[in-house]
Amino acid sequence: MTLFVGLGNPGSQYENTRHNIGFKVIDKLVDDSSARDISKTSFQGKLYRSANSLFLKPTTFMNLSGKSLQSVKNFFKVELEDVIVIHDDIDLPFGAVRFKKGGGHGGHNGLRSIDGHITKEYLRVRVGVGKPEHKSQVSDYVLHDFSEDESKVLDKLIDHVAQGCKVMLTEELNEVKSKYSLKSIDALEG
Repeated sequence: MTLFVGLGNPGSQYENTRHNIGFKVIDKLVDDSSARDISKTSFQGKLYRSANSLFLKPTTFMNLSGKSLQSVKNFFKVELEDVIVIHDDIDLPFGAVRFKKGGGHGGHNGLRSIDGHITKEYLRVRVGVGKPEHKSQVSDYVLHDFSEDESKVLDKLIDHVAQGCKVMLTEELNEVKSKYSLKSIDALEG
């Protein structure tokens, strides 16, 4: 069983923010796989299941994402190597996509929480959202909606990331990296 975890914040005011790109990818995966809602209060998140995958959107708010992930992982006895976390990354330009195993949290509080609950050796899908001019603007930046230009290509980006996630079920990480990594959104528009 593979557990896909999309990071984000619950609530309509956060729905279209950069921080919620993980939620958007999970929504696409759930739609594509006709997964059914199996949420329970103890999971602290919205949980969906298809034949061989679980899709989780923690509702604990970003900084406590690890609590929700850990409870689902333990309940379904998911192995660490079968946990795939999809998250926004300000160290990548908008539209860049990277796949990796393990690593640091880079100041991302959702990843910091997960690292503290299940260690760092899970798979990550890093979706670039760009970064603000000044470091002091980071929290405002990730909690703002995508720009008008970004919004125009967001569906295409989400489709691409979701497709890469599906391929992770059957192919080695290096194969997925070579086929689905992007340097920027321009690679999709070309």
